[in-house]
Order: sequence, then C-alpha cells, then structure tokens
Amino acid sequence: MNELDRWIAAAGAKLGVPPEELAVSAVLDVTRDVAHNVLRPAAPLTSYLMGLAVGRGADPAEAAEKIGALARSWAKES
Repeated sequence: MNELDRWIAAAGAKLGVPPEELAVSAVLDVTRDVAHNVLRPAAPLTSYLMGLAVGRGADPAEAAEKIGALARSWAKES
C-alpha cells in the first residue's frame, strides 16, 4: 500500500466512508483535468462540488465524466 492509499483509507475511515465507496481514480482524473485546463485552485473546489453532488445521489462515474468533459473543453470555450 502506497502513501496515497494509506492516506485515503485513513481519511475515509475518519469520515465514515468505506473504501469501496471511494472513487479515487475518478477524482484524481477530474482534478487533473480541472487543474490543467481551467485553473489549479479550481481543482480541489471542483472535487468538493463533485462530492456534494455524489452525496446528493449523483452517480460518481457520471459526475466525473460530466465534470471532466467540461474541464477538457474549457480552454476551447474561454
């Protein structure tokens, strides 16, 4: 287990989120897309927004795809 895995497991346990509910690669992909195509400070805030959406019932994979697509197209729109 690497340091990231250990951190995510510990933080998830503190927040009562079981490991099987953690969409680690989806969140990392979204934050990468946002940081590179939009603005670095937008990455953690977008991850938080995605977490709120998932907490309200959105499918994690679908939310990640929507936000990732928006971020990847952002440079073309602005």
